[in-house]
Amino acid sequence: MVGMSETSEKSPIGAPQRNGGSPGAPLRVGLLGYGLAGSVFHAPLIAATDGLLLDTVSTSNPERQAQARAEHPQVRTVPTAEEVLDRAAELDLIVVASPNKTHVPLATAALEAGLPVVVDKPLAATAAEADKLAALAADRGLLLSVFQNRRWDNDFRTVRKLVEEGALGDVQRFESRFERWRPTPKGGWRESGDPAEIGGLLYDLGSHLADQALTLFGPVVSVYAESDVRRPGAEADDDTFLALTHANGVRSHLWVSATAALLGPRFRVLGSKAGYTKHGLDPQEAALREGRRPGDEDVEWGVEPKACWGRLGAGASPRMGGGDPVPTLPGDYPAYYAAIARALREGGDPPVTATEAAATLRVLEAAKRSATEGRTVALS
Repeated sequence: MVGMSETSEKSPIGAPQRNGGSPGAPLRVGLLGYGLAGSVFHAPLIAATDGLLLDTVSTSNPERQAQARAEHPQVRTVPTAEEVLDRAAELDLIVVASPNKTHVPLATAALEAGLPVVVDKPLAATAAEADKLAALAADRGLLLSVFQNRRWDNDFRTVRKLVEEGALGDVQRFESRFERWRPTPKGGWRESGDPAEIGGLLYDLGSHLADQALTLFGPVVSVYAESDVRRPGAEADDDTFLALTHANGVRSHLWVSATAALLGPRFRVLGSKAGYTKHGLDPQEAALREGRRPGDEDVEWGVEPKACWGRLGAGASPRMGGGDPVPTLPGDYPAYYAAIARALREGGDPPVTATEAAATLRVLEAAKRSATEGRTVALS
């Protein structure tokens, strides 16, 4: 029961290296934004990828400029994205890691400047905007990819392997959660109620969960959702549930919450032969936040202890020791940018396509409509 593959779309993307000089020269990357996404995820992974060079970072915050130079001594910093794009002839890739509302205009500007683009999720607010960007990239023959790093989480890689090997039999129900206990809002654009900001958990963590469900089980034919703003002072959704029905009959139940006082399993997957349950989170984000990097000599990247492994079985409670422990595959965020570098040099599909991102956005748009109207929304 495999849905989207990581290279399911054939499109005339990217010439190999445009600006980097000799074939062996690294591809030079301009990074737009140095907040959480830019500093914790993109910059470290770009820097750790053979064949990529973090060349320029744009941020208007002087402290973040200093942080970028301290963490990546070779990098130049500029205050605006426009100053990066003004140097398009000297760059090979633009990465958009700025606030959500800037994703479409900055990606459009980069593509119009002739540069391949990686955009942090969500690509856009709507599937129509994502389709328009995909069409622009195809028309220019340029790579356009979306950073869905959670496809390379250790637990998701393990679930995918079990599904593809048939260890569960025919999958009937897929449960996936990103739950947190954050009773006090932090504020900022991610929690803004302004629709222009594209904030809230549905478009944040929900982007990951919907993408994972589509990757495993393919197209969705109907969506039901419940979405609430529960915390005092909160403006955007902070407790949301999605029920997806896939065309192949699998049902996906997805939870994203900042108000979960007790956390459920990260995954529970039920099939005709067996079930798999996994608690806890992939260790890569925590490692990146702590300053550890892929390739560090003292870091076994993406590996978790045996005590954290999930369990596979039937008719028993994993919490009571039922089922058999399943070794969790190592998490592999570095695989994303390695695949980007390969696609830029050799041609072919990026690891996550804009078309896949648009499919995810159709699900999120339907979920938003379902929660507002109190009904199940059919997708054609």
